[in-house]
Amino acid sequence: MSVNRRDFLKNSSLASLPLLIANPVWAMGAGHPKAATATPVIKFFGDGEMFDPIDYLNILQQANTSTGLAKDSYGAGGSVAALEKKFAEITGKEKAIFMPTGTMANQLAIAVLSGENTKVFVQDTSHVYRDEADAAQSVFQKRLMPLAKDEPFFTAQQLQSAVETIPSEEVFKTGIGAVSIENPVRRSNGRMVPVEELRKISTYCRTNNIKFHLDGARIYMAVAWSGVSIKEYASLADTIYISLYKYLGAAGGAMLCGDKAMIDKIPHLIKVHGGSMFGNWANAAMALYRLEGFETRMKNTVQKANELFDALNKIPGITIKALPGGTNIYSFALSPKIDCAKMRDKLNTTFNIRIGFFNEKNESSLTVNETLLYQDNNYIINAFKKSME
Repeated sequence: MSVNRRDFLKNSSLASLPLLIANPVWAMGAGHPKAATATPVIKFFGDGEMFDPIDYLNILQQANTSTGLAKDSYGAGGSVAALEKKFAEITGKEKAIFMPTGTMANQLAIAVLSGENTKVFVQDTSHVYRDEADAAQSVFQKRLMPLAKDEPFFTAQQLQSAVETIPSEEVFKTGIGAVSIENPVRRSNGRMVPVEELRKISTYCRTNNIKFHLDGARIYMAVAWSGVSIKEYASLADTIYISLYKYLGAAGGAMLCGDKAMIDKIPHLIKVHGGSMFGNWANAAMALYRLEGFETRMKNTVQKANELFDALNKIPGITIKALPGGTNIYSFALSPKIDCAKMRDKLNTTFNIRIGFFNEKNESSLTVNETLLYQDNNYIINAFKKSME
């Protein structure tokens, strides 16, 4: 069944949006996800469910029935405003703003926090340093100062040492603008920065009048696996960015939270850098709807994963291990006697369980997300046993 895009967009209430049932989806609202099909897909990769277009429309229909949808106008009002209010409450910050991308959220936060000062300390493995196309340098004239080569995080002592050696290493003095830390760290397989170290870094920054930005794109993963609340993480930094698509199901978008004076500078900068879009309500509405009960679902996911992996590790030929300081990514190895390609194919075709590829040593990884809640553990354990035969 096709939907006229223009008719769809101009109808803010979605009252006439048909309930598209050609490709059923799971009910992913406040409660436990319930499959509309007998064998929903469990995906041991990615931080969350990524919905197909028809599924996306179905969930928006559910959201409309539940709470109603409302259009924004260039980010003002409607579901966008409701989501911004929600994230301000979640993080404990004065204000939040919808951002078109996480890269823009990181870059604008760092630029505004730094002001005229140019130096920004970052992890060597961070997204800001490795994956944002040198935007800080080429667009915002910031000089990124990477610390802790190939490690997931640097310590407060390493930061202090780097700051204190600058006068003896550089002739012309330029100011330190900000510290930016990603947590968890994607390039380090989702490893976390210990909250004790974040507290020390936060104290050092505030004592020395250095602004602190937290790239919390996957912060909900850190919350689920560390037990530290989002408010506590957010309280340590001046600003925090949180992704809307990595695990909340939105097709795109991000949220940047901070104090009112700082956030009020962002709308103009979004416009200047070409990020001002006429309508953001579809992504905002999806994230707002899926936020309800999400922390509880993730808590249940962690508990279920622990029980599942304990059971799978009792099967000869399977070894699953949590990574030190890790979140939802686990190492996964099979005995050399097992044909991993055939096992992977059977899990997919027979049981609708999808895992990643293996290397030449029969090693892979399992990434845990809330699709694990789609089936009970006995089903998954039996699927692995049968697929190894």
